[in-house]
Amino acid sequence: MLISNEEIFQWLPHRDPFLFVDCLESWTHLNREVPADEIVGVKEVVGVECVSHYRVRAEHPIFAGHFPGKPILPGVVQVEMMAQASSFTLFRCLAKPLEGNMDVALLGISSAKFRKPIIPGMELVIKTVCTKARGSIVTHDCQIFCNEQLMSEASAMASVKI
Repeated sequence: MLISNEEIFQWLPHRDPFLFVDCLESWTHLNREVPADEIVGVKEVVGVECVSHYRVRAEHPIFAGHFPGKPILPGVVQVEMMAQASSFTLFRCLAKPLEGNMDVALLGISSAKFRKPIIPGMELVIKTVCTKARGSIVTHDCQIFCNEQLMSEASAMASVKI
């Protein structure tokens, strides 16, 4: 595990009940592991793939209203999960990433598809790949899997200030 649950709080500004990443498993650049001390420029993040995890908890307050008796994780939450996970592609742009000050804002979502319902108890794997970086704008292709089955996918665009 590259970043533990406790360290997630040092990277993402989100907190429960709006934090949808439990840990970061891997960070690779064009299919190669990158040494911890190697810094990658923002323009070089194209090709970076991150793999994160999230366990869907039955006690999450969102399920009280979506839907009583048949809880399903809302699509908008799945999109937020993908956006949060995609921010980790920028992790190695800072010399001390867990001490850095980065500002990320979601600008847009396209091609969102929700293929299967996500329900409490599922262990999710979120894969994100940076596909474009122009100036301070980055784009990611994101997918959520459970037991190697594709659950949902989207393309996310964000503004990044490091």
